Amino acid sequence: MTMPLPSEPYRFPVAARYAGMESSPLKDIFALAAREDVVSFAGGIPDPELFDLEDVAACYDWVLTHQGHRALQYGVSEGEAELREQAARRLSRDLPTDASQIRVTSGSQEGLFVVAEAMLEPGDVVLVESPTYLAAVQAFAVHGARMIGVDTDDDGVVPEALEEAIRTHHPRMVYLIPTFQNPTGRTMPVARRQAVADVLLRTGVPLVEDDPYGALSFTGSTWAPIASLPGMGERTLLLNSMSKLMSPGVRIGWIRAEGSILDTLAVAKAAISMQSSVVDQLTVARYLATADLDAHIARVSAVYRERRDAMASAIAPVLPDGAHLTRPDGGMFLWAALGEGYDAQRMLAEAVAAGVAYLPGWSFYADQADLSTMRLSFVTHSPAVIADAVARLGQVIAQHRRH
Repeated sequence: MTMPLPSEPYRFPVAARYAGMESSPLKDIFALAAREDVVSFAGGIPDPELFDLEDVAACYDWVLTHQGHRALQYGVSEGEAELREQAARRLSRDLPTDASQIRVTSGSQEGLFVVAEAMLEPGDVVLVESPTYLAAVQAFAVHGARMIGVDTDDDGVVPEALEEAIRTHHPRMVYLIPTFQNPTGRTMPVARRQAVADVLLRTGVPLVEDDPYGALSFTGSTWAPIASLPGMGERTLLLNSMSKLMSPGVRIGWIRAEGSILDTLAVAKAAISMQSSVVDQLTVARYLATADLDAHIARVSAVYRERRDAMASAIAPVLPDGAHLTRPDGGMFLWAALGEGYDAQRMLAEAVAAGVAYLPGWSFYADQADLSTMRLSFVTHSPAVIADAVARLGQVIAQHRRH
């Protein structure tokens, strides 16, 4: 007997927290980056020609030769001891840190998910910068949290607005990216960091501080994290990543914390992925112990600075009167606000047809999005490619202006 074919394809039931998330801006970023006919400024994707391939390969070879059986075995949820020691050593330049205060994650994106798993209940409020990192919003939202955007200016989150939002919304935590922020590229000055810390200390709200870009400075200056300010270390979860410094394909990052939350973070990590790749952890630890990461960062930052200059010079003349453009001192991103009457999402299809892509800014807002904004990453392509693609983007902007 032949069974009748169903009239529609079978659909698995999906959790309500993922309703409407069949796609995501991150998925779209990588799809655009894979298109050979499009110059993509959409994602913060490092130029693979800048990878420290020889040293990384040597570290993998050493680990597999000298620690192979251990590297291929299960590890511990907290992270391998060698990597935690190296992470603590780097952090101690600004903030005294012991290896016991490190929890290893599979990149800082998993770190955000671990933090959300450990801290958030459905209905909790998280205060974020307006705009903020889109995948953080996604990680918090799927745990049932409600994001509230806090006003920012060119120096980052506004302390008075932050204090008012805390008083109004009673948040579970505050999430900030103070250095070379994603998406804007802004950096919070030292005085602003202290003012923000004063608000958090006065109100007792914990901070989740995300710092994946802080070492990528174009000026030679670096900024100590908010966590390093007096009283803040014990109430801050500080996230770092090797993705932007060594390799995004090696998914290794860590969370620095103090006190009982460390045990909760380890339990949450175990529930999500047991442990991060042991062979990758040991390789990163070997790399940090033997390679000159600071020299590599300096070489990469010099290239990125040249590409930032190329993009800033190319895009400034094609922006409409009254537009606002950031000029970051490090990191990976420029942020352009075109102004009233422009919709960067509507423009995107025309831009892609012209062979250039960016990320519309609306997806970086927890609420009250500025539809005229766009994020452009300058790190992937050479100055010549940037200049040509931005010229084509300028034609699209001009056409949109006429409409």
